[in-house]
Amino acid sequence: MRGEDSKQEAMFSYLSPEKRVPDEHPLRRLRAMVDTVLGEMSPRFAKRYADVGRPSIAPERLLRALLLQIFYSVRSERLLMEQLDYNLLFRWFVGLEMDDPVWDATVFTKNRERLLGGDVAGAFFEKVTDEAKRRGLLSDEHFTVDGTQIEAWAGQKSFQRKDGGGNQAPPDDDRGNPTVNFRGEKRSNDTHESTTDPEAKLFTKLKGHASKLCYIGNLLTENRNGLVVDALLTQASGYAERSAAVTMLAKAARKRGARITAGGDRAYDTKDFVMTLRQLEVTPHVAQNTTKRSSRIDQRTTRHPGYELSQRKRKRIEEVFGWIKTVGLMRKTRHRGARRVSWMFTFTAAVYNLVRMRNLAAMAST
Repeated sequence: MRGEDSKQEAMFSYLSPEKRVPDEHPLRRLRAMVDTVLGEMSPRFAKRYADVGRPSIAPERLLRALLLQIFYSVRSERLLMEQLDYNLLFRWFVGLEMDDPVWDATVFTKNRERLLGGDVAGAFFEKVTDEAKRRGLLSDEHFTVDGTQIEAWAGQKSFQRKDGGGNQAPPDDDRGNPTVNFRGEKRSNDTHESTTDPEAKLFTKLKGHASKLCYIGNLLTENRNGLVVDALLTQASGYAERSAAVTMLAKAARKRGARITAGGDRAYDTKDFVMTLRQLEVTPHVAQNTTKRSSRIDQRTTRHPGYELSQRKRKRIEEVFGWIKTVGLMRKTRHRGARRVSWMFTFTAAVYNLVRMRNLAAMAST
């Protein structure tokens, strides 16, 4: 017998969001880890808010919502609020009841800005890393370092002369999208800057590729499971990756208190970089660059089996960059200014660790 296509809406529901989410849903493992991390951060949150006044969005709910935005590649806060309005899975993860009102997108963004000042992303990343350490998932001896371009939220037309000269659009042209001819004009970071995001720099890592306004996102991963142990965003330049690598590896060497190894691609095979690492008690396991000169990595390093192993393991960091750029939506940032972009880059790296830890736990239980 064919059922009726009834249009009448039910007035009440006897199932809570907790009961509607299946026990085997992937977000359940993530929710447990996130609640542990946020519980440890509660004292830090308490210092950021006054004891009196109108209650704001709870920082725990705010961060859970941002996590969902990255998990499901939601491109804007407005779309995220729309999902929270009718998606019961999202409501359950954030901690909203079925009848709780959803925040206005502008209010949500304003509350998120408050977390920028307290380096909440860095603290969240450290707590996630500590959780991975407690689970025995981290190596503190063998690492890989690399950097990637993060395209800025600024167009090429915004890259204009600092002195206000150069080619100008006709006075009667469209102000929102003016017609500007850059042909024959030499443009560089010394003479030009973006009017949209002045901290973004014109740069390209590869010869023959177009230069873009961007930042450099640098990661340090451990070689056991490919988890991120440090993240650092810098302005784009030819020396940014090596400078950031020295900073992150020096910190890792101090934590261990003994010699460590560092894998990397051939861009790190320079005299100054290799010498600096050896002074820091870091063995450089970077790929040899023999295209135009002799490599700075000789048989003292390459003859050991650990060097070949590091060369295989170092490719895992590309998986992290791929996830951050596609799922995490960091191929082109949605934020302006180094401070905001750095906050989101660090937070997205922490989210990758959460997903990776969940996958490792699932593999261990099978």
